Amino acid sequence: MSAAPDRRAAYARIDQLLPYEQELVAIRRHLHQNPELAFAEHGTADFVAGRLQEWGYEVARGIGGTGVVGTLRQGDGSRRLGIRADMDALPIQEATGAAHASRAPGLMHACGHDGHMAMLLGAAKYLARQRNFSGTLHLIFQPAEERGFDSGGKAMVDDGLFERFPCDAVYAMHNHPGVPQGRFLLRSGAFMAAGDRVFIKVLGVGGHAARPHLAADPLVAAAAIVTGLQTVVARNVDPAESAVVTVGRLRAGDALNVIPADAEIGLSVRSFAPQVRALLKERITALATGIAQAHGTRAEIDYVEGYPVLVNDPEAVALAAQVATDLVGADAVDLEHPRLMGSEDFAYMLQRCPGALVRIGNGPADGGRGLHNPKYDFNDCNLPYGAAFWSQLAQRFLC
Repeated sequence: MSAAPDRRAAYARIDQLLPYEQELVAIRRHLHQNPELAFAEHGTADFVAGRLQEWGYEVARGIGGTGVVGTLRQGDGSRRLGIRADMDALPIQEATGAAHASRAPGLMHACGHDGHMAMLLGAAKYLARQRNFSGTLHLIFQPAEERGFDSGGKAMVDDGLFERFPCDAVYAMHNHPGVPQGRFLLRSGAFMAAGDRVFIKVLGVGGHAARPHLAADPLVAAAAIVTGLQTVVARNVDPAESAVVTVGRLRAGDALNVIPADAEIGLSVRSFAPQVRALLKERITALATGIAQAHGTRAEIDYVEGYPVLVNDPEAVALAAQVATDLVGADAVDLEHPRLMGSEDFAYMLQRCPGALVRIGNGPADGGRGLHNPKYDFNDCNLPYGAAFWSQLAQRFLC
């Protein structure tokens, strides 16, 4: 990979954005210090709406819960563009030690949504000042991306997002730790996986630890289920396909001298192909049920289908690639980035409107600086990159 491009050279075409850089850092750090969880982004929504109104946008509130849409119309152009940023934080205790660290105990922006908002707000201010476009711009600030199911993207779509704010295309951006800062990652077609959650409760008969023959131990059954689940992908899914089954939770009992009456298992399941998604559900359900019965226990399974596969429109990707190349050069734009097993609820918006998710390198991820880690922090050097990208994209699309 090539090194991150020079920051000033990348803005030869948009010099006006450079004076906003310190303001964007201040915005990002304010948002970072005040994180809010899914569908509770009230202060965040107030902050975003206030800035948009200050810059002359028409602002709509309460879409899909706490969602905000800022609309700016210019000239007589008929084209309509949507750009989305996510707003919610995660239930993680921050460990960065930064001066701008979260002020909310147990909550932090560990996925960079603070940066996503700041980049879009930077573009919002620039476009409102320059008005060098003709058409309608909808800036979409979405709640609850991290929820995993019944999320903010789905809620906004179900609440009539595209009926109230019609778009000919819609875009979003996500930072990508482990890739040099300022590098743009793109892919046409399926880009991010579908994500499902599975909750398995194993019901047994509790008892005394010294008399296991008088109990039906759900913990032993749960352990066998966890082990058995490791074969689902390896021995059921075509090796040419992609799938992941991860056990993220195993809970049972409190006392060492007590066999618990039940145990809980939580899974994250990822896939791309619809037939693989259906196969995973079938095999996980059958395996958990059968193993539980073999141990004299019973499994209750709640299989929650989450985000769909995120599919980028080829034409939308082509435009994003042109803009990114103009900004940072072809060497810093990856047009065929590998598919990602993570999931994104922007997929719901792309099911209703053509568009693309763009990823931007966030720099090194060593030392625990990856996504959803207590030491993660968004790279402020990306703020003018993202703001410039959105500004250029809007001017190109709404020409």
